[in-house]
Amino acid sequence: MRTPIDGLEIHHLTVHEDSRGWFKENWAGQALVPRQNNVSFNATPGTTRGMHAEPWDKWVSVATGRVYGAWVDMREGSPTFGAKFGVEITPSTAVFVPRGVANGFQTLEPDTAYIYLVNQRYNPRGDYAYCSYKEIDWPLTPTKLSKADQEHPLLADAPLVPPKRILVTGANGQLGRALRTRLGEGDADFVGRDEFDITAIDPDFDFSPYRAIINCAAFNDVNGAETNRAQAWRVNADAPARLAEIANEHDLTLVHVSSDYIFDGSVEVHAEDEPASPLSAYGASKAAGDTAAQVARRHYVIRTSWVFGDGGNFMSTMAALAQAGKQPSVVADQRGRPTWAEDLAKGILHLLDTGAEYGVYNLTSDGDTAGRDEIAMAVFIGLGHDPSDVHPVTTEQYTQLYGAEAPRPKESTLDLTKIKATGFSPTNWRAALAMYLPTC
Repeated sequence: MRTPIDGLEIHHLTVHEDSRGWFKENWAGQALVPRQNNVSFNATPGTTRGMHAEPWDKWVSVATGRVYGAWVDMREGSPTFGAKFGVEITPSTAVFVPRGVANGFQTLEPDTAYIYLVNQRYNPRGDYAYCSYKEIDWPLTPTKLSKADQEHPLLADAPLVPPKRILVTGANGQLGRALRTRLGEGDADFVGRDEFDITAIDPDFDFSPYRAIINCAAFNDVNGAETNRAQAWRVNADAPARLAEIANEHDLTLVHVSSDYIFDGSVEVHAEDEPASPLSAYGASKAAGDTAAQVARRHYVIRTSWVFGDGGNFMSTMAALAQAGKQPSVVADQRGRPTWAEDLAKGILHLLDTGAEYGVYNLTSDGDTAGRDEIAMAVFIGLGHDPSDVHPVTTEQYTQLYGAEAPRPKESTLDLTKIKATGFSPTNWRAALAMYLPTC
């Protein structure tokens, strides 16, 4: 049963009675994944507790006796902010109380046991909101109030519960910077890789203010991963595995950014169901992280390729060479579709905002498949330079000129059918490049 408070639901429980007493299934997977089960025993009628708006959901019921349950919507921006509601709770009643709705109750019978499951554990470093029990028209005169409950402010003076935010890790890279332009400081917290060691997170870190984690952190030195495999594995594989655990522990959505380098490039277009077949240590570490992130119950694993945005990348390197009058040799037998960081950021937020089906998504800019040499030529043309200054070479010729490199897939084009089916339309990469080049 719905109520005047958005998201607050009354559920009927079947109670089976016989000469021994009664039995009920108190919770069967509805609404939340519990992390703590609490029991409040109350000896006398009139005992009143509340009003507490902790940053978690609750599943409320009684084991013995009856209570009058009461609620006040304290959620900032809620369509029913300030609404109040109360109902009698017996063994055949359960109530789902969403995060930010102040919860309280008053016992109506002696020896009442009040039960509530929550999907976050109490954190002494967390932020909690309260309002006065006087907001409620209780059926009995309130008694046995705690000192703290007596001192809670009226709703008009109480701090509100803000909407849940997004935690962005590895936020100083190209994608992190693109996300900063689309998420306000009130919508997200941004932490760089050096500020937030994912594999050694403080166990008391408070995740209750968040609804999602977007993991942009990565060890992106493809050649360096061949010699520094432990660090590449720690950042690209161990960290997503830890974040998947955290997402499950705190009922968060995990967005993890993977790579075309998890494939060997033996097919022209890579779909989401293609098995991983990495060629390099970097690719292997990204493939492991890709798999680990999918352990999160609520996950979006985003496979992308050849990102360009605010920061160092292939496009900015080619732009610098063009402006310096250089004539670079660029491999022609590695083909794919570049990804504008703005497209990547918009696509990720689209999935989160629309509640698209969880799973793996390819996400790049749209347009034709091109060799790296063609992309370099497009940069030269965009800056008013002669594209013939770019000299196409094979990977083998490039190796002879500049030394051995980690192996890379020949074909990196990712199939965009699935992401487009969600209603997202990536920018043609050539148009994106034209918008990007003036910033170089």
